[in-house]
Amino acid sequence: MEAARACLDRIARLNPRLIAVIALDEAGVLAAAARSEARWREGRPAGPLDGVPLTVKDNIPVAGLPCRWGSPAWPEEPAAVDELPVARLRAGGAVILGKTNVPEFTLEGYTDNALFGPTGNPWDPHLTPGGSSGGAAAAVASGMGPLALGTDGGGSIRRPASHTGLVGLKPTPSRVPRADGLPAILLDLEVIGPIARTVADTALLLAAMTGPAPEDPASHGLPPLDPPASPPRLRIRYLPRFGASPVDPGIAASVATAARRLEALGHAVEEGPIPFDPEAVLPIFPAIAGAGLTWLLGNLPGEPSPASAALVAMAKAGREAGAPALFAALDAMAGFRRAMGLFLARNCDAILTPAAAALPWPARESHPPVIDGQPVGPRGHAVFTNFANLAGLPAIALPCDPVAGLPVGFQLVAAPGAEAALLAVAAEYEAAHPWADRWPALS
Repeated sequence: MEAARACLDRIARLNPRLIAVIALDEAGVLAAAARSEARWREGRPAGPLDGVPLTVKDNIPVAGLPCRWGSPAWPEEPAAVDELPVARLRAGGAVILGKTNVPEFTLEGYTDNALFGPTGNPWDPHLTPGGSSGGAAAAVASGMGPLALGTDGGGSIRRPASHTGLVGLKPTPSRVPRADGLPAILLDLEVIGPIARTVADTALLLAAMTGPAPEDPASHGLPPLDPPASPPRLRIRYLPRFGASPVDPGIAASVATAARRLEALGHAVEEGPIPFDPEAVLPIFPAIAGAGLTWLLGNLPGEPSPASAALVAMAKAGREAGAPALFAALDAMAGFRRAMGLFLARNCDAILTPAAAALPWPARESHPPVIDGQPVGPRGHAVFTNFANLAGLPAIALPCDPVAGLPVGFQLVAAPGAEAALLAVAAEYEAAHPWADRWPALS
């Protein structure tokens, strides 16, 4: 009960400045916390997360709470049922605090929308925490809740985690089974995953949501999440940049330090060529996203238009491209998955890159227009992350040394189903270079 009250107090105090939590059921929170307290008193907790408060990103339905998806075009009715991962957490006694802010239809790399406005970064509320899990990351970084559920369709857990000094994990598709959710406009590119302050908390939250489910047939074919007896020694391919795409010099230096630290821990870290052509892979994601958004809007009453001008353009491109473009993108993605699977089997165990190419930028701007003196487009800051989604690979973002007082993260990407190895190596790195005591002054 004390933990729930502390989170509610922190939300009341900080949320007006950050706009991280956009729906809250205070009475339901206190009632769930009271039930948890009674179970602990009776010696029968429902699970390791019984009584632990957490937030849920507002593109994941929670029974009784609105699920606005950041869009005036989406219906306002409260969700009738929990999405499967939320149902599993609730059955394990977790206390659902509320919903966190997202960009419209979770299709942009920062967090602002016409319904609730921009989410601020707890390290500097004038800056963005990134997106699309920006509200989730801001809630954990500011102490509004110790854990958060996010989604990651192209880096939407990992980049916000890196911008706020947290751990964020994008699982293999179906590692966290899904059912009773919103329309899958990004197919299996978008997965549900944990955001937390430590690797141990990340692993606990992930474990509470995993396990085969009849509603998600692909969830039956994954290896167990059992942690190895000791952290494996990995062969790591270090990719400091992708082609000519710029990287903030401070981020580049911080991630290079992380690479040396991993090497000092006994991992074989080798810088080498990128195992794919970033320019060839680049068109796959927008083709799928544009088709998915077009399909979604066409099935809503009145075929409404998005509030975001960028999404209006995305929907228009999706309509004009048609089915051949979508099929070509799906075929290219299937080939990319095969190629990356073979690369990881033959050449290395993990890929190391920065989690984001830029430091946080002003919260109302969709992207930084310049990185290291070079003009960039809307995805210039996000070049490192979406290959893991397209290839169906798990990836974890971890904090490294801050730059100019702002958090920075690096990511490790591994073969499908290798979450246990990633978490073991992440825990080893955290033990040697801890970050849990880094808190923004706001909190």
